[in-house]
Amino acid sequence: MKTHQEMEEIAALIESWNAPEVLRWALDRFHPRLAFASSFGAEDVVVIDLLSRQRRDARIVTLDTGRLHEETYDVMERVRRRYGVAIEVHAPDREAVERLERDRGFFSFRDNIDDRKECCRVRKVEPLRRALHGLEAWMTGLRRTQGVTRGGVPKIEYDAAFGLIKLNPIADWSEVQVWDYIREHDVPYNVLHDRLFPSIGCAPCTRAVQPGEDPRAGRWWWEQPDQKECGLHAAHAEADAPRPVGDAAAIPAATAASAPVPSGDPRR
Repeated sequence: MKTHQEMEEIAALIESWNAPEVLRWALDRFHPRLAFASSFGAEDVVVIDLLSRQRRDARIVTLDTGRLHEETYDVMERVRRRYGVAIEVHAPDREAVERLERDRGFFSFRDNIDDRKECCRVRKVEPLRRALHGLEAWMTGLRRTQGVTRGGVPKIEYDAAFGLIKLNPIADWSEVQVWDYIREHDVPYNVLHDRLFPSIGCAPCTRAVQPGEDPRAGRWWWEQPDQKECGLHAAHAEADAPRPVGDAAAIPAATAASAPVPSGDPRR
């Protein structure tokens, strides 16, 4: 078991790496027991492009909640064809959806925060739990400047909710960096971004933002900014600070064993 100080040093080292280095380390250490969970927003297609430059067989999972925009399905297909990748699609349990709609109606998520979280649990959290079953680590496209609930996102952490290492390789990127990368590499992206949808989820829970609004203002717009998480990234909804990584349980020793810093693409 590594010491508290060794854990902190490993986390600090990974924090200093650029996105391609984080991805290379993660793929070397965990593949194929590693998956990138993508909703196919701007950040996620950037990560997919970066992944494709290292391993075309890197695992990509997505959640088909049954209420996505048509434009989201369109970009999924364009990404699949462009990179020749297999996208593992996970849908909510049919009986759970039927029970939710029968008992609470079709728009219960607008009634109160508990009903909204229950809809997210059925359509997103439980399918993701199934998607991540048997893995050692998962990755996201989270960035620190996406909203008040994500300001402390580290590049590596222990996700206690799923019992896995969680990597956020572009946590330190700005929105400008994301879009510069998309344009430079002609990355397919969701056309709703061109219609002032910076953050895209289920169709009934997403609207365009107004000039000057927070990028996540269009998600669950009837709720307060500090409530705007669905449960997939619950650790960051509670505090605007990185979760500690020094505890013995935070990064398992075998997982966090040091690896040579990869050389390669220095882009961030």
